[in-house]
Amino acid sequence: MAKPISIEVYNPNGKYRVVSTKSMPGTRWINLLIEQDCRVEICTQQKTILSVEDIIALIGDKCDGVIGQLTEDWGETLFAALSRAGGKAFSNMAVGYNNVDVNAANKHGVAVGNTPGVLTETTAELAASLSLAAARRIVEADQFMRAGLYDGWLPHLFVGNLLKGQTVGVIGAGRIGSAYARMMVEGFKMNLIYYDLYQSTRLEKFVTAYGEFLKANGEQPVTWKRAASMDEVLREADVISLHPILDKTTYHLINKESLATMKKEAILVNCSRGPVVDEVALVEHLKQNPMFRVGLDVFEDEPYMKPGLADMKNAVVVPHIASASKWTREGMATLAALNVLGKIKGYPVWGDPNGVAPFLNENAPPPAASPSIVNAKALGLPVSKL
Repeated sequence: MAKPISIEVYNPNGKYRVVSTKSMPGTRWINLLIEQDCRVEICTQQKTILSVEDIIALIGDKCDGVIGQLTEDWGETLFAALSRAGGKAFSNMAVGYNNVDVNAANKHGVAVGNTPGVLTETTAELAASLSLAAARRIVEADQFMRAGLYDGWLPHLFVGNLLKGQTVGVIGAGRIGSAYARMMVEGFKMNLIYYDLYQSTRLEKFVTAYGEFLKANGEQPVTWKRAASMDEVLREADVISLHPILDKTTYHLINKESLATMKKEAILVNCSRGPVVDEVALVEHLKQNPMFRVGLDVFEDEPYMKPGLADMKNAVVVPHIASASKWTREGMATLAALNVLGKIKGYPVWGDPNGVAPFLNENAPPPAASPSIVNAKALGLPVSKL
């Protein structure tokens, strides 16, 4: 069996061989696999993104399951290699799986896991952080201080935008979009306009109740509005956060035309998927509109940025860290491991992939189920009745 350059092995005599293409936060995920007689091999070679050839070498001649990362190209070649090695389980340590050819996995009978239900608040918090950082020009001011340029208070020094009383726009009011909206409405007393194909009744009730609370205490109540179109959000909102899925209909959702629709001093935040934004058009818009600001956690050609973006002082850019809180990343590792373990052990699939709290309770054994298998129906996998 081919060996990677560097590997860490736990429980070498385990019955089932499970490979992780990266070291992951925490140790609970390792212990859960070991307790079920798994040999756990973790690739530790110093390479940020593994190639298909690297992963084939990791899989080797016998492998029961793989835990992988969203930076890897999981298509026909890798699923064929995993199937030849006897493997029937793969899980992304991510909620998204745009890097996975699910049809290829179906062809080879490989279950594909992901890790929803654990990223909501963490991702929403980063979107809120980027909103505030862009509004108050925090990164610019930090760099100014570190460069030793501050020689005294000035009336116009890094004047930014006040959020209180302004309008926050949310495109895609699912779990993360709604959590972000609640943070901005309650935290900064912003009004809400949102666009989604489906009505977000719970979010509307939250804003209504908070508005009534403010009014009862002598303050200006907040309001909400469900927009009839995305353009309506772009026109009216002062801060706009993107939370759509990525598919053919949302590719370059934000482009030259939609950017021109937005206010000159608007703030755009993207913690969803990079290709939702036409980055070339965004760079040009930032150049032409210095008071327009953006906060980005994801990029069109990750890990690269389009030329010019890094030079824009009105852009706050961070390296895909929306889920990077300790609790969330450890939870993602646990869920990914349990997805693979569940398929190896023949467990059913958990009925609610977003209701994963029982799997994250460290004071009790996890349910005998795979938390989230995206192709469960295609493979005819049974659903847990727990």
